[in-house]
Amino acid sequence: MTVSVIETLIKMLRNEADMGYLDQCVQGGFKNFSSTWSRNARTESVPEPLFERVREWLASYHALAMEQRPPSLNGLVDELQSAQRAGESGTGPGPAAGQRPPAAHEPVRSNAAGTGPSGASNGPPPARPVSAPGAPPAPRPSETPPLTLRELQAPLRRLLGVGDKNTESFERLGLQTIGDLLWFFPRRYMDYSLLKPINRLWYGETVTVLASVRDASTRRTKRGTITEVTVADGSGSLLVTFFNQPWIESRLRKGQLLSLSGKIGQYLGRLTMTMPEWEFLDRQQIRTGGIVPVYSLTAGVNQNFLRRHIHNAVSRLATRLPDPLPAAVLDEGKWMALGQALQQIHFPASWESLKKAKDRLGFEELLYLQLGILQQRRNWTSGEAKRYPFPAALDEFMASLPYTLTAAQQKAVKDILADFDTGKPMNRLLEGDVGSGKTIVALAACLVVALQGGQAAILAPTGILAEQHFALTRKLLVREDKFLREDQIGLLLGSTPESAKQEIRENLASGKIAVVIGTHALLENPIDFAKLDLAVIDEQHRFGVDQRAALRAKGRSPHLLVMTATPIPRSLALTIYGDLDLTLLDEMPPGRKPVTTRILLPGERERAYAFITGQLKQERQAFIICPRIEESETSEATAAVEEHRRLQESVFPEWKLGLLHGRMRADEKDEVMHRFRSGELHILVSTSVVEVGVDIPNATVMMVEGANHFGLAQLHQFCGRVGRSGHASYCILVADSEDQAENERLKAMEETQDGFVLAEKDLAQRGPGEFFGTRQSGFADVDLARLLDVRLIEQARNTAQKLFATDPDLRAPEHRLMAERLAARWNPTAGEIS
Repeated sequence: MTVSVIETLIKMLRNEADMGYLDQCVQGGFKNFSSTWSRNARTESVPEPLFERVREWLASYHALAMEQRPPSLNGLVDELQSAQRAGESGTGPGPAAGQRPPAAHEPVRSNAAGTGPSGASNGPPPARPVSAPGAPPAPRPSETPPLTLRELQAPLRRLLGVGDKNTESFERLGLQTIGDLLWFFPRRYMDYSLLKPINRLWYGETVTVLASVRDASTRRTKRGTITEVTVADGSGSLLVTFFNQPWIESRLRKGQLLSLSGKIGQYLGRLTMTMPEWEFLDRQQIRTGGIVPVYSLTAGVNQNFLRRHIHNAVSRLATRLPDPLPAAVLDEGKWMALGQALQQIHFPASWESLKKAKDRLGFEELLYLQLGILQQRRNWTSGEAKRYPFPAALDEFMASLPYTLTAAQQKAVKDILADFDTGKPMNRLLEGDVGSGKTIVALAACLVVALQGGQAAILAPTGILAEQHFALTRKLLVREDKFLREDQIGLLLGSTPESAKQEIRENLASGKIAVVIGTHALLENPIDFAKLDLAVIDEQHRFGVDQRAALRAKGRSPHLLVMTATPIPRSLALTIYGDLDLTLLDEMPPGRKPVTTRILLPGERERAYAFITGQLKQERQAFIICPRIEESETSEATAAVEEHRRLQESVFPEWKLGLLHGRMRADEKDEVMHRFRSGELHILVSTSVVEVGVDIPNATVMMVEGANHFGLAQLHQFCGRVGRSGHASYCILVADSEDQAENERLKAMEETQDGFVLAEKDLAQRGPGEFFGTRQSGFADVDLARLLDVRLIEQARNTAQKLFATDPDLRAPEHRLMAERLAARWNPTAGEIS
C-alpha cells in the first residue's frame, strides 16, 4: 500500500517533539489538522483500525496534560512505524490480536518499565523514543535496548530536539551530556494545588503567588535603579520590587501571568515582595494542578526551557536505564527503581513519591561513596610507610613551648605518634574549631619526622596563611639550633622569585630542607623531595582531590594529616571521611574569651563605627569585611575598594586603614598584613581573603558588611579572627536590608558559638557543595543524599560493608553495573570521589 500519508504524519510528530509538545507544529493544532489527515488517509486506503486510532488521537491531543503528551506521541509514532514495516513485508499493520490501540487520552503502558522491585506498577508510564530522521525504526517495548554508560556520556546534541543553540544554553549550566541532563535535579518545587490568594497572605511568610501584571515602572536612585511591579490575582494586589534589574520592566506586559516566590513584606500598609524569584507561567501547569520542579538557572535560560527539555529526556530515556543496584539490594531496602526515581524526582506525582525518589537516589550516591571509601582504606593501609618512633627531643620541645598544650592537643599528638609507629601510612583528620590549636599539633608531627631524617610538607590555601605558618615554624622549631636550623625550613609561594624557587627545589631534592611550607606552588613540577614522609594539608576542603593526590604523589606512601577548622557534622564525617581516622580538638586553649556576636540593621552602622572607635582608643584593632572587591551594577553588596576610601575619608579620618583583597599582588598583601600585625594600621578593610587562618591577637572587633551574603561556616571563621587573646572581642554582622537581618543564618550566629551546631545548620541550609565552598570538593552531587540523615547513611554503610565482605572488587555479574558507576564516580589516582 502507499504509505506517504503515514510518513508525512511521522515527520510532523517529530517536529512536534522538537518544538516541545506545544501543539504548534501545524496551524490551528492537531485537532484542526484531523479532518485534513482523514481525507488524505481515505484516498490512500489506510487500514480502518489505524485510521480510527490516528483520527481520535489527533482530535484529543490538545486536551492532554503536558506530562502526558510525550509518551502518547511516542507511542503513536511507534505504531505508525510498525505499520510501515508491516506494509513493506505484506503482513498487515495494526496491533496484536485482541488488543485495541490506546487513544491519545489514555496512558501508554509497558510491562518492561515503570515497576518497582516487586513488579508492581508505580509512577508515570514509560516514554517511547522517537527515532531520529533517517534512523532505523524504534523497536517495540520488548526490544528496546537499555541505555549504556557510554550513551549517557554522549553529548546533548544527540538528544532529539536539542540543537547547537540549545547545547550552548545547557553548557552555561554545566550540562554537556545526556546523563548530566537526567541528573540535573530541581532545587525546589512548587505545588500549584496549595496556593493562597493575595488577600490571604500574611506579613513575614514565604510563599509562591500566581498573579497577572497590572503595571511596571523603573526609577533611578543614587545606588542604582528600582523597578516596581504591581501584580493582582482578583482578590488583591501586591507591590513587587527589584533592585538594579531595569531590564525586567521591558520584559513584562500588562496581563502576563507570573509566578513569584519570596517573603511577604509591608510598606505603608501595603503588601510587598522584594527581589523574589519569578518566571512567566505556563497556564498548562495551573490546569494540571501538580507539583512543578524549579531548577537552578543561568543567563539566557528560563524554567520553561529547562522543564520542556528535561521532561522530553526523562519521558523518553528514564525507563531505558538499567538499574545498577542488584535485585537483592532493591528488595532489602524496598527502594524505588532507578527509572521511576528519575521520573519522580523531576516530575513527582505526589510529595510521597518525591520523598521515595530522593531517598532512592540519595541512597545510591551514598552507597558509591561508602564503597569507594572502603576500597580506598584497603588500598591505603596495604602500603608500607617509614616508622617514626617517639624521639626524646619531642619532650624537650613540648617543655620549651610558651604555653601548656591542652589535653585534647596532647591526645592528638599521641594519636599521630601511634600512627607513625605502625609501619602503615597514617591517614588522619585533625578537626578543631577556630583557635583550638591545630597548627602546633601539626608542627610537633613535622618535628618528629624532620629529627629522624625525613621531610614534611605543609600545604596551605593562601599565601597569607602559608607565611604565618612559616613564621610560627621558625619561631618554635628553631631554638638556638636545638631542634632545626633556619636553613632546614623553607617557604614556597607562587610569588617567590624564580631564582629562590630554584634554590628551594634543589634543597628539597637534596634533603637539605626538612620542613617546607607552601601554597599550590608546592604541587608544581619539577618539584621533587628526597624523602617526603609526611604531608600536612591545612584547610583541606579548599583543595580539589587532584591537588591532594599531587602532594601525596611527591613521596612514597607518605603519612597524611589533613586539618580543618570547619566543624564537620558526625553524619557528614561518616559519609565522606570514612577512610580517615578522626582526632577531635574539642577544647580551647586557656585564656580565650568567647566572642560576643550582634546583628545590626543597615541604619545602625554609626553605632558600630562608634564602638570600633572606642576599641581603637584602647589600642585595639578591627577588621571590616566586605563581600565584594568593587561595586557592581547587579549587586547591592558593599565593595571593599570604595568602602575603604569612604571609611578613611569620612568615618575614621584620624586612624590608619589598610585594604586587602584577592586581586592584589602577593607582595602588596604581605606589606599590608605586616603593617596590620605590627600595629601600624588600626583597621583592615578586606574581602573574605582573611577568612582562614589570619592571626592578629590584638584585633578585638570583626565587622561584616553584607553578612547575609556569607554562609555560616564563613561567618564563624570571620568571628574566629578575633578573640585570640585575653581581651573581650566582638563580631558585628550588618545585613543589606531589614528583611535580610531576619536571615536564619545570622540569627544562628547570635544564638551559639558552637561550631558543630553551626555546621549542622549550614549544611542543612546550603548543601555539601556550598558547605565546602567549591564544587570541586566532589560532593555537590550528593545533595540528595541528605547528609544529615544518619538513618540513610547507616543503611548505605551497612549495605556497602555487606557487599565489600563478599565481593570487594564488585566482580560478580550482578554487580557489574554498580562497578561501572563506581568507577565513573571514584578517581583511582586521587583515591577520592570526584
